[in-house]
Amino acid sequence: MGSVIFFGRKLERFCSHSRTKAACFNQSYHGLISSCFRFLVFKVNPFWVQLAYFIILSLVGYGALNMSKPKTDSFRPNNVDVFFTSVSAATVSSMSAVEMEIFSNTQLIIMTVLMLVGGEVFISMFGLQLARSRFWKQESPEDRMHSVSNSIPHYSLTSKSITHQIELGSVTCSTLENEKPDTDLEGNIKSSSNTESLKYKATRYLGYVVLGYLLVVNIGGSTLVSIYVSQVPSARNILKTKGIQIQTFSVFTVVSTFANCGFVPTNESMIVFKKNSGLLLLLIPQILVGNTLYPACLRVLIWVLDKITKRAEFSYILENYKEMGYSHLLSTVRCSLLAATAFWFIIVQFTLFCSMEWNSEAMDGLTSYQKFVGSLFEVVNSRHSGESIVDLSNISTAILVLFVVMMYLPPYTSFLPITYEKKDSGNGKASENKSAGKNILDCFLCSQLSYLVIFIILLCITERQNLKEDPLNFNMLNITFEVIR
Repeated sequence: MGSVIFFGRKLERFCSHSRTKAACFNQSYHGLISSCFRFLVFKVNPFWVQLAYFIILSLVGYGALNMSKPKTDSFRPNNVDVFFTSVSAATVSSMSAVEMEIFSNTQLIIMTVLMLVGGEVFISMFGLQLARSRFWKQESPEDRMHSVSNSIPHYSLTSKSITHQIELGSVTCSTLENEKPDTDLEGNIKSSSNTESLKYKATRYLGYVVLGYLLVVNIGGSTLVSIYVSQVPSARNILKTKGIQIQTFSVFTVVSTFANCGFVPTNESMIVFKKNSGLLLLLIPQILVGNTLYPACLRVLIWVLDKITKRAEFSYILENYKEMGYSHLLSTVRCSLLAATAFWFIIVQFTLFCSMEWNSEAMDGLTSYQKFVGSLFEVVNSRHSGESIVDLSNISTAILVLFVVMMYLPPYTSFLPITYEKKDSGNGKASENKSAGKNILDCFLCSQLSYLVIFIILLCITERQNLKEDPLNFNMLNITFEVIR
């Protein structure tokens, strides 16, 4: 009996000692993680953080794709092709060295996750969290008191009066009391603390808004696409023939479209769905709200939340968009001009595309309505997305040049009919005023590069027949050389 009690006490001491060691190890582990995070936030340049993020993401994606089995055992892509596909999905560049239909359902899901966490909106949300940790450092009351006291004038607290020298003599003033500097100091400290607290909360709310925006657009879009494909026999039969699940196709395509990646889980991209106008109409808004119209949609969303909730954080975001440090958050005027420019580019491309390709070989077999929707889908995709319903080799050279120019332009290119000059007011808010000495006509003048592109497109239109019949003498290189020289 005594040996049992002795063994029980030994076991109790061993368990207690093990729990203590485990707690110490857990505390040390969390301390190490916290130290590494602080080092990344405060010491490392953001460029290296983002580069390391994409490298790690690509390697993880490569490992996951390599461990997953392809759809068929007859062909398995080599390691270089798998790694290239992983990098392409993580960086949303939509370049693939193998056919998309060889990937299994599991591999398509892995690529969907890579495109989601590698998209611009998700990366910007991750940057917001780092910015929140970077600018909000907890200061002790003494440090805060010291920083504020250095910013106000020094008053002598031992003298009961201050003598001011003026031209007519000296006047003695006894109205300054010892308590006034203390009152001003406390007010400055309180005001500074309130501003920092509001800015911190505004950054946190902005992160929640971006997260909600990302989830609602992707989940809502995937649901609508899934319903459409399930209800339309032609689209459903295409996926059934290719062995692609409807839910996987819907989520994959919407995430890819929103991230402006351009990957589609079919070998022919969207060419096989060129007669499904409803599907194309569902994907067009995804392209716009995830790229060129993202700042405008984000500002409208924050404005609506401000009107509904009446919270000071949303008002602070709208009024101090520069101080938030979020590059996608622009002013109302800039967002309006950005949206107008995006729609103007779409109208110009759509007009030229319809006039050149309406009766071309690329549009054979389509009704007038399908041609209209297909042309709209094609020109909207020309900026950064890359999905296509036609074979680009059948497109005229003039349209290809136009698409190249559209792809070259940054997503937030805006045409300013009136030049605005941003000035910072005393309270840190940005105001936009008309710059003096600028004529409206000067704002409509294009750069020299723009004129070169316009004339190249015009020559490609006029020499369209020769480009087809005599490609040796009439080709894109010769036309460009003759125009530029």
